[in-house]
Amino acid sequence: MDLSDGRMLLQPLWTFLLGHSSLLRSPFFPVFFSISVYLSFCLPFLLLDLLSFRWALVRRYKLQPQSSVSWASVRSCLTLTLYNHLVFIFPLTVMHWYLRPVHLPEEAPPLPRLLAQVLVCLLLFDFQSFVWHLLHHRVPWLYRTFHKVHHTFTSTSALTTEYSGAWETLCLGFFAAANPLLLGAHPLTELAFFLLNIWLSVEDHCGYDLPWATHRLVPLGLYGGARHHDLHHLKSKYNYAPYFTHWDRLAGTLCTEQ
Repeated sequence: MDLSDGRMLLQPLWTFLLGHSSLLRSPFFPVFFSISVYLSFCLPFLLLDLLSFRWALVRRYKLQPQSSVSWASVRSCLTLTLYNHLVFIFPLTVMHWYLRPVHLPEEAPPLPRLLAQVLVCLLLFDFQSFVWHLLHHRVPWLYRTFHKVHHTFTSTSALTTEYSGAWETLCLGFFAAANPLLLGAHPLTELAFFLLNIWLSVEDHCGYDLPWATHRLVPLGLYGGARHHDLHHLKSKYNYAPYFTHWDRLAGTLCTEQ
């Protein structure tokens, strides 16, 4: 194996994962991975929600300080998320597993290729989601029938990330799953993209403008982040792209102030 192309940086990790190949090949893995990663990423923000009741220091970072997260909303969000995964996503992943068996190569991808393909997947997903989102706001029937559920909460919190109907869940899941396939990405690249995409999606809905938030790390206002998406839930005519700001700038739908 030629390690001069950067594979040596990822090979130990990929070799470790290959040691659990039976899990990676299981039809249960995609749903297990999606739910467990999603809930793990939500937990820190749920802790902040609990602390914000008592600590003004935490509450100062809330995008909507007057709002609070109730146990009823937590239960409702969890119930709908689990329902969509078990009733809709799981049967589709089983069908995909049957029609397209998982191939696990022995070698890891070069790190530069993994990073480049993850970025391309993210940009593609951002564009696809922007177009989907814009259509589902501009066409009243689409909004009433499919997207209105996600706007039940005008104040975002981590668990509202996946509070959506089956159609929206399946569409966004399809975009996320299709892009690595279009690029012919390595399974490790797919996992890296899924991890990043879930994290950014949860951060978008977390309801906090934290000092280390992604939009503060990306220069020139190229990335919207939690503030960008929270404004969308307050003013639904703006900020349709989930992550970056360039499509909203081009479409004239960018809003930066409450």
